Amino acid sequence: MAKFFGFVQFDFAGTLPLADGRYLAGSPGSGEEAVLVLQRLGAPPLGERRRRRGRPSAAEPEPAPLALTRATVIRAAAPFQAQAEAARWLDGACEDEETIEVLAAEAAAMLNRALHVQAVASADPYGRQLAPEQAERVLLGYGSGEETADGRFTDARQVDLTPRAGSRRRQREEELRPQERLAAVLRGREQLDACEILLLRARADLDAGREREAALQLRVGVEALLSELEGAVDDPGHEQDMATLREHQAAQEAPTEETLAICERILRRRRVLQG
Repeated sequence: MAKFFGFVQFDFAGTLPLADGRYLAGSPGSGEEAVLVLQRLGAPPLGERRRRRGRPSAAEPEPAPLALTRATVIRAAAPFQAQAEAARWLDGACEDEETIEVLAAEAAAMLNRALHVQAVASADPYGRQLAPEQAERVLLGYGSGEETADGRFTDARQVDLTPRAGSRRRQREEELRPQERLAAVLRGREQLDACEILLLRARADLDAGREREAALQLRVGVEALLSELEGAVDDPGHEQDMATLREHQAAQEAPTEETLAICERILRRRRVLQG
């Protein structure tokens, strides 16, 4: 009897540096296996993509057809023994927004892990990472092993990952007002702090399970933050968090997640209070 496998499928605009094919990956922590299937859809011929010589162009040219990359992450470690079982899983998952977000995040994490390894293996300092909500389309579904390996399925549902009004992520974006700061930085009225960049890298590494890299980034990020944000905000909470960071820096054994969370709280507070 054929087994069925759940999957999350993303359609991203453009092409990725990963070659088409099937990639088997195991989780470093649990050892559970998953399969990543990549397919380029509508990509122009290789010769056209590598053309370097300029060509005449109309003043208002028609947009060129855009290629898509389809990334299917198959939950190979948790097969369903019957279609009815798989159908119940799909129905239950699609009824819960939190479950959808978790499944999409797990699938994106595997894709980003592959992109990260590709960037390091090819010595590319500008490696790309993707968020689930950047996909043109997201499907949650199931199919047989043969179907999912080819990017096909028995049943699937398109899901919407747009942040909801009132969600914590939307609220944080509104509090930080990133568009206002973007304009200020581009016009030269404000500059980015080194600690912000270092701490973002630490967060990306930690969320991806790269704890060693996160700890190294965090060590330098804390040092930069203590130097750059000393006295930046006249607030008792700011002074308390800065003192705690100094204690963590001296101890050199504080948990990475706890220390990073304090750093992020300091940066958010600064943005909210300074406006």
